[in-house]
Order: sequence, then C-alpha cells, then structure tokens
Amino acid sequence: WQDYSSDWSPKDTVRRMQRGKVCSLERFRSLQDKLVLLDEAVAGHDGNVITAVLIFLKRTLRREILFRELEVRQVALCHLIHFLKEMGEQKLLLDLLRLCFFSLSLQLSQYREHLNIQDVEKRREFLKGCIGLPFSAEDTSHIQDHYTLLERQIIIEANDRHLETAGQSEIFRKYPRKASILNMPLVTTLFYSCFYHYTEAEGTFSSPTNLKKTFKIPDKQYVLTALAARAKLRAWDDVDALFTTKNWLGYTKKKAPIGFHRVVEILQRNSAPVQVLQEYVRLVEDVETRLNLATKYKCHDVVIETYRDLKDRVQLTAYKCKVERGSAEEEKINSILNNMVRN
Repeated sequence: WQDYSSDWSPKDTVRRMQRGKVCSLERFRSLQDKLVLLDEAVAGHDGNVITAVLIFLKRTLRREILFRELEVRQVALCHLIHFLKEMGEQKLLLDLLRLCFFSLSLQLSQYREHLNIQDVEKRREFLKGCIGLPFSAEDTSHIQDHYTLLERQIIIEANDRHLETAGQSEIFRKYPRKASILNMPLVTTLFYSCFYHYTEAEGTFSSPTNLKKTFKIPDKQYVLTALAARAKLRAWDDVDALFTTKNWLGYTKKKAPIGFHRVVEILQRNSAPVQVLQEYVRLVEDVETRLNLATKYKCHDVVIETYRDLKDRVQLTAYKCKVERGSAEEEKINSILNNMVRN
C-alpha cells in the first residue's frame, strides 16, 4: 500500500523502478512533472525504466505535445521508436519517423554550424555530444571519426609543439612547422605524420600506420600520401621500401597499388634524381606509357633499352640525335645498333 500511496519524487520514483519496486505514475499529472520524470529516467540510463515512463506519457499526453517534447530529448525518442517497432504500431511510428527526419535535419544543420568553432576544446566537447544523437549509421561513423581525429590531433600538437620549442628533434629543427595540425583533414594529418613521424612504432598516436589502422585508410590513399611526404624529404630509401614486397620464398619485387606511372609523376614533381626516376619508369608495364614518360623526363637509358627490346632500329637511330654527342648514351645506342647488324 505504501508503494502506491506514498508521494515519491520523480527521482525517487525512478530509483525505485530501477530496483524493481512497484510505483504508481498516475500521481504525476502536470506536464512539468511528467517531463521531469522522463528526464530522470533518461539520466538513470535504464532502458526498461525509460520505456515504462514513455508508455505512461504516450497514454496520458496528446500526440502533438509528446512529439514536441521528444524532439529535444533524442535518447527518449530513440527508445520510443524501438518500442513502437516492437509493438507494431505502424501509424504512430510513421508519424514519429517524420519528426525524427525533421529533427535529424536540424541536428545536421547545427553540426555544420559548429564546424566553425575555433576553440579546440569547445569543438571537441561539441563533437562528443553529437556522437549519441540519432544520426544515420554513416553519419554517426563520420562524427565518431571526426571526434577521434580531433582528440588525436590535440595530443600530437601538444607533443610536437614541446619538441619544436625545446629543439630536441632534428626533423623539427631542419623543417620547422608552418601551421598547427589542429582541425586539419585526415589526409593532411596523415601527410604530417608521414613527414614528421614516419619511423614511429604503431603504438604511438602520431604513427602513420596507427592512423591508417584507426581510420581504415585505403592502401592507395596511404601509399599516395606517404610517397608525397617522403619524396618531399628526398628520403629515397623510404620510397624504395614503400614499394618493395617479399614473397614466401624470400624473393623481393616492386609493387605499387597506385600504378608506377603515378609514382613517377610524384617523384618528378619532387625533383627526384634521374637515377631514381629511371628505376620507376622501368617498372611501368605499358610500353607506350613507359616511352612517353622516359622521353618526357629524359630517362635516356629507359628509352634506349625499350627500343632495344622492341628491336626498333629506326627509332633508336632517330633517338641518337636527341642525346649528347660523345655521351655514354650515344655509345650505348651505337653498340646496340652494331649488334643488330651482326645478328
């Protein structure tokens, strides 16, 4: 009798419901009391209690009032949608989903507005608050990644600023940072990581392989970014290692998920030596593309070897006019032409 007759507060009522006690909700007659009860239920993080309170509100409030209040209570809204699906109340569910769509549009609009927040901690807190909102699975994943990336950037920025100020790192002394990493896109963050933190172990937040794994960066995007960063530093050994693979027999070969023609273009943009360029031009499979790149970037040895393999005496003779007289390239062409005559 005490369970039914006692004048429990909304907070006490929720606590008793969580313990499985019988509680009458009928004494909560005013809209304000009912909403306080709902808020206390949501704050208690007990799905059964939230659903029980929602059933009470659904029965005792007009639909337009209930929907209006749920519009600003996204957790409760999600619980009611789930309950209506379970109970098969299709008409009410459809009306509620229309509201959910409208609410989602508002949330997305608000999300875009807050992208302009300059204070990094305020932006981080805002993103954290967005994670629990009823976005689509794709949008929720995007917001989660955005929040995780910003958290990662805050840690990297603080550490790198300290290293740069203290003069403890050669890479920062030789290549001072031009801008903060905070609020930068994922690809920019990956480039920064490949530039300043390429050799770090995967367990560190600033490691390129850690970023690749955390954000599921595709191999092509990772290789493109790492190549651009290491080529800018003229770290040709790192470039070589990026494309060298080993099979189960221990043999090594070069493999590029982006195509070696793109590798050549990126290397050339970063003023790679001819010896480095030639190595990768040779790996371009399409003969016409290989010849075009070799001719364009004056990789004479590749042009000569390709025409030799094609047994094209006419093109070899024509190309002889494009190399310097008395050079090693001219001697190489003459030797090939003489061998062709003998054979």
